[in-house]
Amino acid sequence: MKKSEAMPLLQQLVGQDLRPLAERYCVTVWKNDKLNKGWAGHVIERHLGLQLNSSQAPNLGSWELKVVPLKRLRNGRIALKETMAITMIDPVHVAQTPFEKSHLLTKLERLVLGARMFESRQETSACLVSIGEFRLADPAIRKQVRQDYETIRATIIKQGFDALTGRMGIYIQPRTKGRGHGSTSRAFYARKNFVAIALGLNNEVTSDEE
Repeated sequence: MKKSEAMPLLQQLVGQDLRPLAERYCVTVWKNDKLNKGWAGHVIERHLGLQLNSSQAPNLGSWELKVVPLKRLRNGRIALKETMAITMIDPVHVAQTPFEKSHLLTKLERLVLGARMFESRQETSACLVSIGEFRLADPAIRKQVRQDYETIRATIIKQGFDALTGRMGIYIQPRTKGRGHGSTSRAFYARKNFVAIALGLNNEVTSDEE
């Protein structure tokens, strides 16, 4: 499905509670007391009539969908609940590939980003707040993303993959991804401040960055 065809269908969901739709589209939210963390995105993909795809290639052909959760703070403001995984880090590929030809840039340029409310751990409701195309049009933002990537790349080349740390990067950070604290695989993550900008909600949503 082309992005131009999908966007009107995606906009239909803004303001709707995705939880009842999970039942309609037979999307598993809980199984044996374990939460399917990607259930909201799966609901939207089912709404588009698409199949799931966990490969590194965009899961919708020429574009990709990601849904991030928002939360309400005690002071009444809304914040990003968590950072956003973008793509796995292949150290060999990253070491050999400048930013303009990277998987990271490809993912970002093809991304459609949605935001939904996180109400409780029970996930009894989740309203889709917004959805739109991710853009890197701002030269300053693109420059910083490039700098974050090249810093990570230089670290891999000069110090090795194990030298990567989540403290790196202003907008993009390398973090472990996988089960257990002993995981050695890493992925590029968008920090909360970057996600807030990408959503176009940065004047309304605090990054709540830790």
